[in-house]
Amino acid sequence: MTRVDFYQLSRDPVDVTVVKLAGKVMQAGERLLVVAADPALRERLGNALWAKGGGTFFANGPADAPHAARQPILVSDGCAAPNEASMAILADGVWREEASAFARVMLLFDEAATEAARNLWRELAPREDIDNRIFKQTPEGGWREGR
Repeated sequence: MTRVDFYQLSRDPVDVTVVKLAGKVMQAGERLLVVAADPALRERLGNALWAKGGGTFFANGPADAPHAARQPILVSDGCAAPNEASMAILADGVWREEASAFARVMLLFDEAATEAARNLWRELAPREDIDNRIFKQTPEGGWREGR
């Protein structure tokens, strides 16, 4: 079963949210794939992961680069994960059916994509192989599971 977490972006932009979620994935000792169709967004996300701040960084690279299998975090336009990631972040808010191969998928969407996210929720909800959950950002910047 694939757990699909819908993250409604209300306070922080996508790059800040990706870094926060990547930190949780790294703490859990898992590997991650970050997916976005737009090359400029992929570059921005990769840079944000490298520049995490506080003297630390999240090593990452493009999924099509040499030695991609060694990277704990890959950034890609598709769902192939040479690093054998068990988790994926769909940073552009677009569902890809190939994502259902991951144990956990985090789909990020902003206010403009709310209706599309609702439609996707309704589409995925009846599936026995998907466990949908919704997370909303608190005013302090954390996340809580919602309805």
